Amino acid sequence: MSQLISYKEVEVCQEEQIILHNVNLEVASGEMIYLLGRVGSGKSSFMKTIYGELPTQGERANALGYDLLTIKQKEIPYLRRKVGVVFQDFQLLVDRNVEDNLLFVLKATGWKDKQLMRNNVHDVLRQVGMAEKAYKMPYQLSGGEQQRVVIARALLNSPDLILADEPTGNLDPETGKGIMELLYSISQAGMTVIMSTHNPNWPEQYPGRKLLFADGKISEA
Repeated sequence: MSQLISYKEVEVCQEEQIILHNVNLEVASGEMIYLLGRVGSGKSSFMKTIYGELPTQGERANALGYDLLTIKQKEIPYLRRKVGVVFQDFQLLVDRNVEDNLLFVLKATGWKDKQLMRNNVHDVLRQVGMAEKAYKMPYQLSGGEQQRVVIARALLNSPDLILADEPTGNLDPETGKGIMELLYSISQAGMTVIMSTHNPNWPEQYPGRKLLFADGKISEA
């Protein structure tokens, strides 16, 4: 298994304030990792460092082949193509259907061939069980269906890593279970999944590595 993330003595800062300090962490490909901890403990901030949204400082901060301590602004879009992000609140474009939401992402990340783009969109929709809903508008979908579309969107560029920030937070327990099964199957197929959650049942039902965020530090749970 190759190493995707390597942090040594890293500090995570937001607006001059240190959110996390002395972060020492290695993440290998194919891991299923849960981020646990109270609201405001730094889980989302940590995720944002991985795709260059928040700065890091320290001895070493490598992610997906990029040195986050020295990364240039023009390199960040290339880093982000290697990361698929699943948001709690979906963030779908409400003025276009599912297919066009996903095509928009491909255009934004440099795809040109329209047929290849459509093929890719329909492949990822099949993967998440949404092939029949390509022409639906977001408001015509349930919360669980919208989250499946968001996961499809995250898979579009065949990323090395999926980051899921409370992906079941806005869903009822049964719908959330379906989303967890999908994310777990993605990790079982060899893709690294890092997700934050407040649900203590998920790590028990879908085993993975647990990282606890507390008092500005990250420790193995």
